Amino acid sequence: MTTPPPAGGPSGAPAGGPRAVPPKPLHPPGSARSNQTYVPGDGVLAWLPFRPTIRMRLTLLYGGMFLMAGVVLLLVMYFFVQQALQNVGQPHLLLNGPGISVRTPDGLTLTNQSALDQWLNDNKTYQASQALNTLLRKLLTVLVCLAVIAFAAGYAMAGRVLRPLGRITRTARDVASSDLHRRIELDGPDDELKELADTFDDMLDRLDRSFDSQRRFVANASHELRTPLAINRTLLEVQLSDPAASPDLQQLGKTLLATNERSEQLVEGLLLLARSENELTDRRPVELSEVATRALEQTRVEADKREVELRSKLDPAMVAGNGVLLERLALNLLQNAVRYNTPGGWVELATTAVPGGGELVVSNTGPVVPGYELEHIFEPFRRVKGADRTRSDKGVGLGLSIVRSVVRAHGGTIEATPRAGGGLTMRVRIPSP
Repeated sequence: MTTPPPAGGPSGAPAGGPRAVPPKPLHPPGSARSNQTYVPGDGVLAWLPFRPTIRMRLTLLYGGMFLMAGVVLLLVMYFFVQQALQNVGQPHLLLNGPGISVRTPDGLTLTNQSALDQWLNDNKTYQASQALNTLLRKLLTVLVCLAVIAFAAGYAMAGRVLRPLGRITRTARDVASSDLHRRIELDGPDDELKELADTFDDMLDRLDRSFDSQRRFVANASHELRTPLAINRTLLEVQLSDPAASPDLQQLGKTLLATNERSEQLVEGLLLLARSENELTDRRPVELSEVATRALEQTRVEADKREVELRSKLDPAMVAGNGVLLERLALNLLQNAVRYNTPGGWVELATTAVPGGGELVVSNTGPVVPGYELEHIFEPFRRVKGADRTRSDKGVGLGLSIVRSVVRAHGGTIEATPRAGGGLTMRVRIPSP
């Protein structure tokens, strides 16, 4: 089991604040992408207050280019029509002789040639302006309608172009939640999307071979490591049962038997840790309260031996996962809380239904745990400085590492919070079916 550190130490994170287990990084530390985050205002679409999807980006790009081209075409048409109207000649009327007048449609009476020429020029300008305004209004109406059609067509075209990416995404999600034997197998021309799909299929092939190799290794290691340890334990137990054995030989046998027991625990822990690191492929409904009840029964004898009181408040909570692994999770948390406790202390186990899943909480008394140590207690083989590594009564330092691996395999979360009076509160959340 993972050993909580003793009280005292340099100042670190606040002792009362929760510390969630950090998720696995999506990219290796130090990679270029790990430092790249989207900030609204970057790039071409800087005026948008949110991060648009790729489909929306393509739609805006296609519609925006069409709109810009339409505006340019409108301005060019307006310019050429204006030039054509200016080049149109006006009729030239002459007033021959005195006393001759012309009455215009707007009620004016023109009696001289200069007034008639001025009126004809003004009327031409007015008619051209009216024609241009009418043309501009109609062109703007047509442009707006075409822009709406262009944005809608751009959205549909972007969806069609990105459809292979959607297929790749769905396949990746199915592979992550089911098995690694599925492939994309994208058909079509040898373009960038086909190359991406083929690369992803190759990656899945390598991952599938790697996981198969890991499973075979775990199975072989389970057999090869357990068998000699079981033989050693049997021989030691037979020797210790011999009444003719000397006291020195009896003491040596007990020491070797304890060491052998520790090796068996280490092998079991490493194998379980290797199995639980992978994402679960077969999830079934599991009643969290039943899992907690079985873990309580297995811990009760050890708790009585260490004078630790077990408390429980188990409410029904249905989750999705593997019942054996979840039972191991609860058992490891209980054993860790019992073994690193104080005589006369207590351990409380509670289960309850929460939105989206179930929650299992283990609280215990014990030594004060500094806040800065919380991020390390889930590491394998974590030990207190100066702790006796030859003793096997407190585990092999893999308990909380296995807990974290099981939680990750179920897609859940775990957080550790130090209690003000000493001890820890472990809060595990597992998604529902």
